[in-house]
Amino acid sequence: MNGTESLLSLATIRTVAVVLLTVPFIAFGGTFLLRVVQGGFPASELQKSFFRAGHAHAGVLVILGILLRVIVDLAGVTGLAATLSTGVLWAAILMPAGFFLSVLARGAERPNGLVALIWLGAVSLVVGVVSGAVGLFGV
Repeated sequence: MNGTESLLSLATIRTVAVVLLTVPFIAFGGTFLLRVVQGGFPASELQKSFFRAGHAHAGVLVILGILLRVIVDLAGVTGLAATLSTGVLWAAILMPAGFFLSVLARGAERPNGLVALIWLGAVSLVVGVVSGAVGLFGV
């Protein structure tokens, strides 16, 4: 680190770096969503709704996940609470994947079984946020 000490752990720095590399994919998803909304990509109303939700969840959960990871690290939270708090970053993968993958079939009017990823992501989000908060109370 160029001879200077960082306030963040190397694991957090690397995690944040990897997560930041997902932002161009989220931006690409935004251009896809724009094409859908403008009629350039045929989609059912369900697909439009799920695509919007997937894109929104990706952006918000990436920001929340990075923020929580940095705060937990800076506060010195360790152990199970720190580990489980990364659930927010898992939710940033699982929920958007569920929204997009569950309606990929042409003209889908109902989500397929991959909609379960949304619920798995929701559990991961709740566990991550609560664990981070409990860890912060313990500092």
